[in-house]
Amino acid sequence: MVLLCCGACRKMYDHKGKTPLVEVDGNFLYKEDLMSVLPIGLSKDDSVLFAEQYIRSWTEDILLYEKAKDNIPDNVDVDKLVENYRKALIVHTYQQELISQQLASDISEQEILDYYDKNRELFKLEHPLMKGLFIKVPLTAPQLNNVRRWYKTEERSAVERIEKYSLQNAVKYEYFYDKWVSVTDVLDMLPLKVEDPEKYLEKHRQLELKDTAFYYFLNVSDYRLAGEEKPYAFARSEVKDLLINQKRVGFMEQVKNDLYQRAIKRKEVIYNY
Repeated sequence: MVLLCCGACRKMYDHKGKTPLVEVDGNFLYKEDLMSVLPIGLSKDDSVLFAEQYIRSWTEDILLYEKAKDNIPDNVDVDKLVENYRKALIVHTYQQELISQQLASDISEQEILDYYDKNRELFKLEHPLMKGLFIKVPLTAPQLNNVRRWYKTEERSAVERIEKYSLQNAVKYEYFYDKWVSVTDVLDMLPLKVEDPEKYLEKHRQLELKDTAFYYFLNVSDYRLAGEEKPYAFARSEVKDLLINQKRVGFMEQVKNDLYQRAIKRKEVIYNY
C-alpha cells in the first residue's frame, strides 16, 4: 500500500527529524533525500517533473523488492549470497588499491616507451591534434604588421617578440609548439566559419581572421589526423593501463602465494587431515 504521509505517520514512526513524503508498507521516502538528488538549476516546472518521476521510480523499486522478497524460492540463501558478494567486493577493492599502489609504480617510464615504440599501430587518434601558436588582439592593437611576421615562424627571436608583445596587447595568447593540443580546443578560439573546419586547418597552416572587434592569428606547425598514430604524450596512460592489465594476473598470483607462505610460516593455516 502506498500512502502520502500525513500527521499520523509521524506519530507511528521515528523519522529522526526528517520530513516523510511517501510511505510504502513502512518504507519512507523523505523530503531531505529527494532534495539531495534534485539537480541544481532546474526551473520550477522541471523540478516538479523530476520529483514526480523520482517518487514514482522509488515507489516502484520498493514494491518490486517487497514482491520479490515474498516470492523467492525457499532454496535460495540470500544471506549467503550477500555475504559472498560482500567478500568479493572487499577483495576486488583491495586488489584495485594494491595494483594502483604497487604494480602501477613498478612500471618504469622506459618500459612504457618501449611498448609504445613497438606497438604504435595499436594507438590511433579519435580526433585530430595540432601544434602551433595562437594570438588574439583588438583591431586597434599597435604593430599589427610585425605580428603578421612574427606569428608565422617558430624562430626563437620571433617567439620572444610576440610573447613580449602579448603581455601588453593580446587578449589571448597560446604557445603550443612544444605540445599536442586538440584541434577542437583551437577551433573554439577562432571565428572560423567553413563547412569542415578540421580539414580546413589541416591545409591552411597560417591563418589570419577578424571579426568586429579582434584579429586572430594562428600558425599550425604540425598536424595529425584522426586515425593516425597517437603521440606518446597522448598514448602514455593507455599504454600503462595495457601493461598493468598484462601483469595483473601474475602480480595477484604472487601476492596470494606470498600471503599463503607467510601464513604457513606463522602456523596460521591448520590442516586437519
